[in-house]
Amino acid sequence: MTETLKLGISACLLGRRVRYNGGHTRDPYFTDTLGAFVEYEAVCPEVECGMPVPRETLRLVGGPENPRLLTSKTKKDMTRQMTTWAEKRLEELAREHLCGFIFKSGSPSSGMSGVKVYTESGMPSKRGAGIFAAMFMKRFPQVPVEDDNRLHDPVLRENFIERIFVYKRWQELVANRKTRGGLVDFHTRHKLLIMARSPAHYREMGKLVADAKARSVDSLYDQYAELLTAALSLRATIKKNLNVLMHIMGYFKKDLSADEKQELLELFDQFRQGYLPLVVPITLLNHYVKKYHQPYLENQVYLNPHPAELGLRNHA
Repeated sequence: MTETLKLGISACLLGRRVRYNGGHTRDPYFTDTLGAFVEYEAVCPEVECGMPVPRETLRLVGGPENPRLLTSKTKKDMTRQMTTWAEKRLEELAREHLCGFIFKSGSPSSGMSGVKVYTESGMPSKRGAGIFAAMFMKRFPQVPVEDDNRLHDPVLRENFIERIFVYKRWQELVANRKTRGGLVDFHTRHKLLIMARSPAHYREMGKLVADAKARSVDSLYDQYAELLTAALSLRATIKKNLNVLMHIMGYFKKDLSADEKQELLELFDQFRQGYLPLVVPITLLNHYVKKYHQPYLENQVYLNPHPAELGLRNHA
């Protein structure tokens, strides 16, 4: 990548004292670990739309699809103030070319999902999304999003970070100039990563790229982007990763000794049983890629999808 990857993030997660009580919810992983590889655009919808610190707490009231934003005690309706600000802020964010957004979980303005929505009689259900978060996801449907609580799950964290790096590469491809050759190269480098998420999408995207000349470039890119987003929204399970690992091993069938093949198969089996993290067989496969100079595999994003310092793929 030629430029810094930029993420939107709820400002309180960076340690900014913008919470209703004047506090923050700083997360060291975001500020110290991930923060070493990304640039953040901090957003606090409540403060930026004109609310003070400290302030009365807010809640969503009404139906989950179109709730109102009310102050909890005085019942003042802040919906219009929030949405008017958000429309302008989203236009500003469109110029930032964000590769993802990390929202504050449970927030009536910034919660991505599972936010409490109260009926008029005061009964809550966790079926809503924060006003700003919902508007963001509607405005940028292909931008990867997550909330801070879900990112404590190592599988979801790996999923999200992998997606933001792919999306950055996609942005650079589109910004450079849309060509059929460029798309073929992008797809070729991401084949195994897509296969690990969804073999079905892998096949469909392969057919789309193979038939590239039959479509206009804009139509081709739009359809590919939709499929890429859908594929990356799915998890790379143990079974699907094993399928990719076996596929990679096939490239070395003439190079590896019987003992080396057996060692790989044993590592694959230990990964299948949950005794080893994915990084172990991947590390050995990367060794063989360099040792035997496999040009196709050297360019596969799946083998090195993000900086090793982020400590991903280390969970069993």
